[in-house]
Amino acid sequence: MIGLLKKVIGDTNQRSVKRLEKTTDDIESYADEMKKLSDDGLREKTSAFKERYQDGETLEQMLPEAFAVVREAATRVLGMTPFRVQLMGAIVLHQGDISEMKTGEGKTLVATMPVYLNAMTGKGVHVVTVNDYLAGRDSEDMGDLYRFLGLTVGLNQKGMTKEEKREAYLADITYGTNNEFGFDYLRDNMVLYKEKMVQRPLHFAVVDEVDSILVDEARTPLIISGSVQQSTKMYMAGDAFVRRLKEEEDYTYDEKTKNVQLTEEGVNKAEQAFGIDNLFDQKHVQLIHHINQALKAHVTMFSDTDYVVEDGQVVIVDQFTGRLMAGRRYSDGLHQAIEAKEGLEVQKESMTLASITFQNYFRMYEKLAGMTGTAKTEEEEFRNIYGMNVTSIPTNEPIIRDDKPDMIYKSREGKFRAIANTIEELYQKQQPVLVGTVSVEISELVSNMLKKKKVPHNVLNAKHHENEASIIENAGQKGAVTIATNMAGRGTDIKLGDEVTDLGGLFVLGTERHESRRIDNQLRGRSGRQGDPGASQFYLSMEDELMRRFGTDNMRSMMEKLGMEDDQPIESKLVSRAVEQAQKRVEGHNFDARKQVLQYDDVMREQRDIIYAQRMEVLESENLSSIVKNMIKSVVERAVALHTPENMVPEEWDLEALVNYLKGTVLFESDLTEKEVSGMEPEEITELIMEKVNAHYEEKENELTEETMREFERVVMLRAVDRKWMNHIDQMDQLRQGIHLRAYGQNDPLREYKFEGFNMFEEMVHSIEEEVATYVIKAQVRSNLEREEVAEGKAVHGENTERDNQKRRPVRKAETVGRNEPCPCGSGKKYKHCHAREEQAQ
Repeated sequence: MIGLLKKVIGDTNQRSVKRLEKTTDDIESYADEMKKLSDDGLREKTSAFKERYQDGETLEQMLPEAFAVVREAATRVLGMTPFRVQLMGAIVLHQGDISEMKTGEGKTLVATMPVYLNAMTGKGVHVVTVNDYLAGRDSEDMGDLYRFLGLTVGLNQKGMTKEEKREAYLADITYGTNNEFGFDYLRDNMVLYKEKMVQRPLHFAVVDEVDSILVDEARTPLIISGSVQQSTKMYMAGDAFVRRLKEEEDYTYDEKTKNVQLTEEGVNKAEQAFGIDNLFDQKHVQLIHHINQALKAHVTMFSDTDYVVEDGQVVIVDQFTGRLMAGRRYSDGLHQAIEAKEGLEVQKESMTLASITFQNYFRMYEKLAGMTGTAKTEEEEFRNIYGMNVTSIPTNEPIIRDDKPDMIYKSREGKFRAIANTIEELYQKQQPVLVGTVSVEISELVSNMLKKKKVPHNVLNAKHHENEASIIENAGQKGAVTIATNMAGRGTDIKLGDEVTDLGGLFVLGTERHESRRIDNQLRGRSGRQGDPGASQFYLSMEDELMRRFGTDNMRSMMEKLGMEDDQPIESKLVSRAVEQAQKRVEGHNFDARKQVLQYDDVMREQRDIIYAQRMEVLESENLSSIVKNMIKSVVERAVALHTPENMVPEEWDLEALVNYLKGTVLFESDLTEKEVSGMEPEEITELIMEKVNAHYEEKENELTEETMREFERVVMLRAVDRKWMNHIDQMDQLRQGIHLRAYGQNDPLREYKFEGFNMFEEMVHSIEEEVATYVIKAQVRSNLEREEVAEGKAVHGENTERDNQKRRPVRKAETVGRNEPCPCGSGKKYKHCHAREEQAQ
């Protein structure tokens, strides 16, 4: 069955290759025509292609001619003419698939053709590499070719200013690392002014070493973490204050909606307690938030009903099942407020401002392509998750590398002695050897053994050798011994030095099998490039992790029975096959784990798309008035529906609670009484409230001027969305951590996560609408009106790119009038008892 499956897969690949050969013939048919063109004539083709694209010709129709232009230009500028197999690999990339090409087949040159063709759209093409060195090298080397053809090339690296990054992204072709492209996307969705964004819409990306970026790093999210501006002391201060308040006198409580509001007297007490004139000044937003959360914690949340205190932690109780929901935390600072109420240590607030996985970032491109030497073993994953097929491109020259069977030793110690002896023998005959290790620890162990034998060598590992590329380049010279962790020097060719061919080429020695066949194949592939001779062999021991987990006890007992010495190896293809089967099992397990991560992350992706789209609308819209009015209407309709339910007779409606709630959000003290709405239908109540709210809205707009009102709405919306979203990310993360426990209750954790995540998102949207509605109607605009970040952020993923801290321009300056100061109208009354009633802050 497996043999039949391999045959079917092989046949499919062969058919794909045959189709590619036909298109390759079309490309080569233009060769003579291109040779006759002058440099200027070749360059003019670029503007002609751009015009043809604008006039409706497709990229596919232009492909043979465009590729032929790049082929001729590469010959002139770089002194390299792409082989037929390179043209075939280039066609695969243009189709949005993965081109599997062995090491040394010239993938960097392959990418130039689809990159050039897709740049004709004017939408920008991203070339993604695994490190800054390769991005810089390729943008320089291949940049000469693109510039010769009249295209612009940008390099996007960490530490650049926003202006430099914007310029890099505006180029026809932009080189950079996966981390930097992903972080720029997140940072762009945190800017306060659209002009501060650096990326254009994501169009086409060619990912070099695609398996490393989209498989090996797929589960590691990019995170913008930040220091939240307020400290936990604010929760303690809020808690101490609300303990002194009295119900009805200082605050009102609506049991149905669990809504608590400060009264006018409560506001006065807060101003005295915190020594401020106006609680509702923009600069006191955080203080109001902490007071409100402290009120909720004391008035609406009950110990042993809503939560329990266990081992110094507040643990939420599920209201439906009565189960403890370990790992869940209340959102928007309520959890911290309860901790303060219970006298516990207040946990730091959320530090994650934005995050995304590479899986979800790269799936946002209109078209995605990739190239690597090893992708076929992960083809199912590429197809299922990214919609990309893998085509294995034949090598330009036949591979003559000798892949020797694995050497298996009884003990780890015996294996390493044998490795050191083999390296010493190879060094003595001057055959270069590349030693592949799975960890820094092993690379240093081998290095120490070689030092004792006085064998000169270079070590490359995660301690980041500055000369990594040059060491790898020289690893093929006579007598070179290079010890490298598996990924070190990836993307750099190892070329053989003089006389090395006669010595047998580069010998690749693996110190153990990796749990993924793909990583082993990458290591083997460093030798035998472009038809060069070479050899590869792996050394294993029964004590290696993979052998311990999956090796058979039979083999161990057989070695014992034969009385084999530690240094005596078994060389057996049977063992090699057993190891490969073990690797397949691990790969399957890892794929399932990555797929599960993606399923969970997809829930966040849908939510992130909605929030980022809303944020973009706020930044781009000239006028947010209709959005704000719709938000206010939603708040009012929800409040009316909650207090006038259909399943109750009007006499049982809690109109007093409705009026109190509205006074605390979108109306003022003297706007509405219970008597006014008594006897009305819910629709009539909503209409009456909206009339009053709209009157306040228009009054405020007239007072502020339209321009200031529009900017004020933008400030309020950005702050509400950013703060609530940041909190929501944290809550979703907490939910994700503990959701697997639901499996014990025979519930599907993923389904539960989707369901609860949706409810939490809906709550967050309602909370944003309520905050926007309240502040737009009630907050005073008296001081500098500036858009403000809710927290400072920096990138986290082995990177440390600080966000640009741009100054925001003030829109309007006005004097602040304290609530206890004399009213400027000259009435002799305090401001809060006079005109503050008309434009009263929340």
